[in-house]
Amino acid sequence: MLNNLDVLLPKWRAGETVAMTTVIGTRDSAPLPVGSSQMTTADGQVFGSVSGGCVESAVYEANMACLLGSGPKTQEFGFSDHDAWEIGLTCGGTLETFTELLDRESLPWLEELAEAAVEGVPAAVVTVVASDAPDVLPGTKVFVRGGSVAGSFGTPSVDAWAVEEARRAISERRHALLTGSVAGAEVRAFVQVFSGKPRLIIFGAVDFAAALARAGAFVGYRVTVCDARPVFLTDERFPDAHELVHRQPHEYLAAESAAGRLDARSALCVLTHDVKFDVPVLSVALRLPWGNYVGAMGSRRTHRDRNERLRADGLGSSEIARLHSPLGLDVGAVTPEETAISIMAEIIAFGSGRSGASLSMAEGPIHGAALVTA
Repeated sequence: MLNNLDVLLPKWRAGETVAMTTVIGTRDSAPLPVGSSQMTTADGQVFGSVSGGCVESAVYEANMACLLGSGPKTQEFGFSDHDAWEIGLTCGGTLETFTELLDRESLPWLEELAEAAVEGVPAAVVTVVASDAPDVLPGTKVFVRGGSVAGSFGTPSVDAWAVEEARRAISERRHALLTGSVAGAEVRAFVQVFSGKPRLIIFGAVDFAAALARAGAFVGYRVTVCDARPVFLTDERFPDAHELVHRQPHEYLAAESAAGRLDARSALCVLTHDVKFDVPVLSVALRLPWGNYVGAMGSRRTHRDRNERLRADGLGSSEIARLHSPLGLDVGAVTPEETAISIMAEIIAFGSGRSGASLSMAEGPIHGAALVTA
């Protein structure tokens, strides 16, 4: 549902029924992350993907069968299957999917979910995918947002178990495939977390910032550009930013932190290249408690001078060691656009705990953990 929410919502408002197949589990080198989905409408239109192309035809057939009344079901696609080459899943991974019908009856709270996604309020949808309890049916859902719960599986003990697990998944910012023995019944449920887009905050309204805002928005970040100089901070220069903030960078960052609008997924990039702006904001950023990405632009000489100023401002060696400076991966970038790709690549590698080395020179899984977003 994550990658199809903006398409699903107008269909839902119009009273249409759609079929959706969602990736609820992956193993090894799966093409797309858990939560990816393919949606099919009654007239055969397809939106989204579960595998980047590998098993889309098989999933489309499952969706169409569901629309014709076959009911919800789980499927597994893997390299070891006898028909792996026929369906195209030759990457060596395994996908587990769940196919179901979605409409106003099954999703009465979809408007609230969409609102939470836009506002960045963490929420979760728990869907039963298998059960041997006669009263707990596959496809039934519970929506958890803050302290409120909507929907029921029909059994209080299953509801309590699902809500507890949903709140744990929300706190950990991860989807979860659950298996539990509840009230004498075996129940499997998929928890899909919606926690809003991760934030990319760019300090310094320069040409490099405009390119980085474009790249960040493309990857899936909510982009803010902050600068104390209003003449440079215009909609025309930053059409891809979600918001422009005219304020002293260190004051804005401290206020956002105090308001609880930052987390470990937030990436902070200081592009001002001016010590009177970048040292104060870096002093705030490097003291944040989440261990998130903090990068600063500048030459190696600027980096050394800036580090001395940060030490003079009271930062310790461990705090300064968090700073990515000069920021970005070593790809030989020259233009603002090339530099933006270099920076976003480093942010992605940092979030996945990867080195940023060429995949042809590395071992292990190709894919990292996906951002939990909507």
